[in-house]
Amino acid sequence: MRINIVLRNKETGEEYLTSKNRRNNPDRIKLMKYSPKLHKRVIFEEKKN
Repeated sequence: MRINIVLRNKETGEEYLTSKNRRNNPDRIKLMKYSPKLHKRVIFEEKKN
């Protein structure tokens, strides 16, 4: 079952909305995403609900 999650960058506060499969990834995830404010790829971490 896939659930919607929010990924947040700590430096800029930008957020991405994505989904994950809770059965395959029970822990919080970290993804490299593009930050338009910083003009480079940075780590976005799963935000607490």
